[in-house]
Amino acid sequence: MKVLLSWMQEFAPEIAGDPIELGEQLSDLGLAVEELKHLGGGLGGIVVARVLDLRKHPDADRIQLVDVDAGDGEALQICCGAFNMSVGDLVPLATIGATMPNGMEIAKRKMRGQTSNGMLCSGAELDLGDDHDGIMVLNGDLAPGTAFAEAMGIEPDVLFDLEVNPNRPDAMSIAGVSRDLAARLCVPFNLPDPTVPAMGSIEGRTSVEVHDSELCPRFGSRVLDGVSVGQSPAWMSQRLLALGMRPINNLVDISNYVMLELGQPNHTYDLDLVPDGHLGVRMARDGDRLTTLDDTERNLIAADGVIVNRADEPIGLAGVMGGASTEISESTTSAVVEAAVWHRIRIAKTARRLNLRSEASARFEKGVDPGGIELALDRFAELAVAAGATAAEGTLVSGPAPVNAPIRVRTHRVNELIGVDLQAGTMKSLLDPIGFETELVDGDLDVTIPTFRPDSDSEIDIIEEVARCHSYSKVAKTVPSSPRSGHLTRRQLTRRRLRSALTGLGLSEAMPLPFLAPGDLTKTGLADDGIVVANPLVAEESIMRTSLLPGMVKAVATNQRHRNGNVALFEIGNTFADEGGELPHETEHVVAVLAGDDASAAVGLWQALAGHVHVPGSRLVDESIAGLHPSRAARVEIDDVTVAVVGEIDPAVLERWEVEGRVAWLDIDLDAVLGFELEPADYLPVSRYPSSDIDLAFEVADGCPAQDLEATLREAGGDLLASLQLFDVYRGTGLPEGTRSLAFGLRLQATDRTLTDDEVASVRQRCIEVVEIQHPARLRG
Repeated sequence: MKVLLSWMQEFAPEIAGDPIELGEQLSDLGLAVEELKHLGGGLGGIVVARVLDLRKHPDADRIQLVDVDAGDGEALQICCGAFNMSVGDLVPLATIGATMPNGMEIAKRKMRGQTSNGMLCSGAELDLGDDHDGIMVLNGDLAPGTAFAEAMGIEPDVLFDLEVNPNRPDAMSIAGVSRDLAARLCVPFNLPDPTVPAMGSIEGRTSVEVHDSELCPRFGSRVLDGVSVGQSPAWMSQRLLALGMRPINNLVDISNYVMLELGQPNHTYDLDLVPDGHLGVRMARDGDRLTTLDDTERNLIAADGVIVNRADEPIGLAGVMGGASTEISESTTSAVVEAAVWHRIRIAKTARRLNLRSEASARFEKGVDPGGIELALDRFAELAVAAGATAAEGTLVSGPAPVNAPIRVRTHRVNELIGVDLQAGTMKSLLDPIGFETELVDGDLDVTIPTFRPDSDSEIDIIEEVARCHSYSKVAKTVPSSPRSGHLTRRQLTRRRLRSALTGLGLSEAMPLPFLAPGDLTKTGLADDGIVVANPLVAEESIMRTSLLPGMVKAVATNQRHRNGNVALFEIGNTFADEGGELPHETEHVVAVLAGDDASAAVGLWQALAGHVHVPGSRLVDESIAGLHPSRAARVEIDDVTVAVVGEIDPAVLERWEVEGRVAWLDIDLDAVLGFELEPADYLPVSRYPSSDIDLAFEVADGCPAQDLEATLREAGGDLLASLQLFDVYRGTGLPEGTRSLAFGLRLQATDRTLTDDEVASVRQRCIEVVEIQHPARLRG
């Protein structure tokens, strides 16, 4: 859709500013500017010339020699490749030295031996339309030699070529585009209010009969008398040319002008060729024929719509093209003008079937304003009267004017969908200027959609208009979240992280059955209080497990029988306890067995897993635990709540299951762990400076937990302690009875400097003193 700035200013005189900025506003409104042209420039040196003679070029078939009078009365020879001129025609001549709008400079040159003293111009070469087919033949009584721009009344203007999407039928008119731009610029907009002095009455001059209201919901007509078919005024011709339409005669040009201005296609019939002025509307019948204005006979089918006369003969192809039998000609003195609303799909199918897509059908396919027929007919009559015709009083319209019911638009829904925070009053100020009638109701809006927006019929369509007028560029940019039907729970995430950590540490997942054979619990050193299954598949699977220990010991034994000795396995599963309820009480556990390792390996595994899922500070409490080594087992507590068990499996249990060597055991109560708030990860910078390692071995009583010494050392080491590890536990020669040696490796490192020997010695001495003060321990020499 092409629009002229000067034409838009007739609807909104205050539209002004830099054309580029205006184009950006149009694009932001959804009317993308594909091209912007400045018109009326580059016409210096172009004059009106009269054709005096036409001669064949002696040496070229596609060039003729044209003698023109450029205003001095002398014949000036021009070589021209167009043949649409006649002697006496007025044409634009680019004289020698002139520079064309495209930058080409005109010079005297020879064409096949004949001199050309300038160039005769087409409308496209003057940037006055898209007509490349021939030389522009000028209308009116113009004097040769007159400057072309002056003679044509051409003023500097700006042409916007817009991309109009199918959902914007209102933007297929100058008025529609002007309305949007005026609303964006917050300037007044007004539709024309035609003033038509009437002579005589329309009564008895024409009649309308619609046989298919679905095909044609509304059909209107007006009668014009005193018609004198001739040339259109220069201003109208120039506007039509700029928008890509060739001027034909004043009545046809007015028809096109009103269509471009208001978006309502219309058609004129020679009233003397329409018996009784009767216009009927019906669906075609198979076999109907119609010769259209392009002098082509069309074979119609029952899916086509037609306009017929009193004799029921087709005189027009509904919504596509008029018929040749009632065409306006130079002999026309009275005319009937019709404007209608047609069924969009039917018009589209007819135009596509006949390969006859016109400017009118393009608009009918998108949808026209069913309430705009009267305005379009009055505007046509006003322009026709200005051209010398008279208009009969009254407009004949069949079909009621449409009335749209208000639609409730919820403010919170608008903000939710667009991603903004607009008040209902702000939305009203956006919708009112583009023709939507709004009323504030309890913080929301009741909106009546105007009839010129047949594309909109629901709340979501109005929300789209709010977003468009508010400007999508003002909506904060966010990355939308993908639709999710669900998400992992905290338990699922923790379970997944533990499984990932265990496999990363080299353990393989085992999946023993949750059922045990009678005696398995006793064999593992546990209480024989398992729930008996009433209908087990086999007797060996008739007891519901109360611990994951029997199944994992059995898995180690199976692996050793297959000569796969030092296996490292883990399982995530439930235990079942009878607590008097209707169903067993289930507790989820994460357990691990490390064949060939001792209790310290189980402690190290716990520390690694606790660090991976950010379990808050815990402590080990020595305790005798069923199924585990009497002196190599402990509970893991957080705030006096047991969350895990670590240690070694009782050698007697291993012997009963025929398992060789020591086996470390870790049993985490996942339910208990999830009862605490897992701490977020604490990321520390990596130091670029060297570290210093020191080893400290303390002689401590057996009853003093190693973790207590570790906590004291961490506190004493402070920020300079990069890592701490218990690397040796010794009992035996050189140590008093009831004591053991705990050896710790400390790594000291600063993030901003290399530690000096004195700093390392100071930290070492502080660690020794604090441990010896707070615990029954002394540094071994």
